Amino acid sequence: MRKFLVVLDDSRECLNAMRFAAMRAAHTGGGIAILAVIPPEEFNHWIGVSDIMREEARDRIEAHFEVFAKWMRDRQGVHPELVIREGEPVPEILAQIHDDPSIGVLVLGAGSEKSGPGPLVTQLIKSSGSLPVPITVVPGDLSKDKLESIT
Repeated sequence: MRKFLVVLDDSRECLNAMRFAAMRAAHTGGGIAILAVIPPEEFNHWIGVSDIMREEARDRIEAHFEVFAKWMRDRQGVHPELVIREGEPVPEILAQIHDDPSIGVLVLGAGSEKSGPGPLVTQLIKSSGSLPVPITVVPGDLSKDKLESIT
């Protein structure tokens, strides 16, 4: 089964990327892998404090994931899987794509601010020609109705 890989973060555009991926997976019989990346700078403390902070970050990610997962299960009939990695976001996204051959599409949400689409979209588009999967960039300002009509 082909999976859509979506990045879970705190951005507003993440919501549209999740919706798009879930709707496409539901319509095509695909799966969803939701990737959360914990940046290394969160753990530049003593070992004991670092372990506690790492566990708290994982708890926040799992709670955030469960909100999206419930919607995907209830509304789209899709059961997403959560993958948590630690490191710099772009290399970890690329590593996940290489580690999981069932990933067929990377879905990213693009910010609608004047500053541009966001760092992930900007960095990954630069290397899109050498990626083993296509990237779908979902505009952050698309309405739910528009998303439903294009999926």
